[in-house]
Amino acid sequence: MKTLKFKLYSHKRNKYLKRTINTAGVIYNHCIALHRRYYRMWGKHLSCARLQKHIAKLRKRNPWWQLVGSQAAQDICQRIDKAYQLFFKHHKKGVKPPGFKKVKKYKSFTLKQAGYKFLGGNRVKIGNQVYQYWNSREIEGTVKTLTIKRTALGELFMVVVVDGYSTPEVTFETGKIAGFDFGLKTFLTCSEGFSIESPLFLKSALNTLRKASKQHSKKQKGSNNREQARKHLVRCHSAIANRRRDGFWKLAHK
Repeated sequence: MKTLKFKLYSHKRNKYLKRTINTAGVIYNHCIALHRRYYRMWGKHLSCARLQKHIAKLRKRNPWWQLVGSQAAQDICQRIDKAYQLFFKHHKKGVKPPGFKKVKKYKSFTLKQAGYKFLGGNRVKIGNQVYQYWNSREIEGTVKTLTIKRTALGELFMVVVVDGYSTPEVTFETGKIAGFDFGLKTFLTCSEGFSIESPLFLKSALNTLRKASKQHSKKQKGSNNREQARKHLVRCHSAIANRRRDGFWKLAHK
């Protein structure tokens, strides 16, 4: 199994995907409410199969819920059930049960065998709409799932899980073996005697981050200026995360 991530082109038709994500968030919150109500009434956990059956009936009555495919709705039920199973197993360690989420902050929905079709090139059909994505790599193997994710900036990404992906053969240039120790003061210490200092991406951008956070907190809630300040703050956090990811990638491939 391999996971591939592609960014979708910005287009006005993306509003259909965002609307679907919002609907998925409504279904998620409804499932959480059903779980809590069922426990209050019967003192037992609501099984995933019974929840999926109930949600399928509600989808037939509510045309708006039909924006989310049947398999995507089933996946929401399965994810909630996994979260509850994790809570039952590790609640003594502080793990909390799944809770409600703001619809506008809900992030994704997942399609499995149906609901999408790759049309070749950089085009994919999801539902009744055709979308384009940045084809940074070829999709090899059998597609198992397709997930549409929304970032805090409102950008959309397509995450594809494929089976049978051909991985390149790893070749060793020197044949030598080296050991590395991860530390708090020094990032990595090699057995050959040299060390690698921590890049401290967050610390180097802390002043910029504080300024952006302060500007955001000063804006009036609900105003356009506050939304613009929020996006600027998100971009600052994204820039730090991207620098960290790029630095670790380059270090690992030296």
